[in-house]
Amino acid sequence: MSIQKATLNELNFLTELFDSYRVFYKQESDFEGARAFVKERFINEDSVLFIAYDESTPVGFVQLYPTFSSVSMKKSWILNDLYVNPSARKKGFGEKLIKKAIEFAEETGAKGVSLETGHDNVTAQSLYEKIGFKKESNYFYYFSI
Repeated sequence: MSIQKATLNELNFLTELFDSYRVFYKQESDFEGARAFVKERFINEDSVLFIAYDESTPVGFVQLYPTFSSVSMKKSWILNDLYVNPSARKKGFGEKLIKKAIEFAEETGAKGVSLETGHDNVTAQSLYEKIGFKKESNYFYYFSI
């Protein structure tokens, strides 16, 4: 098992994983759209991706987006996407990817890593809490189009 920071050289692997991730969230498969989206993140340096390998087979990824806190005057990272192929689940890849994201945040002097998940995603919630994430109860989150 290895986790490494992804580069444009892994675009084909990441495209397959990213498309599968979207399908998992009930989106239509769109391989070319996924490829364009991931490639644009690399070109614009909008995000940081880490890819997990089971020996030489890519099996998962985590994608982080930067944000900033005006109050603390520090960068933070949003763990926006986490995916592990079904065949590689329950082997620790998700946990390793999250820990790599936290390590990266520490290395970059960030305030921390935030994430959100569905109320019904109990499996993910259990993993996040095991790693040390705390459920936020002091704030309401709003969204507008």
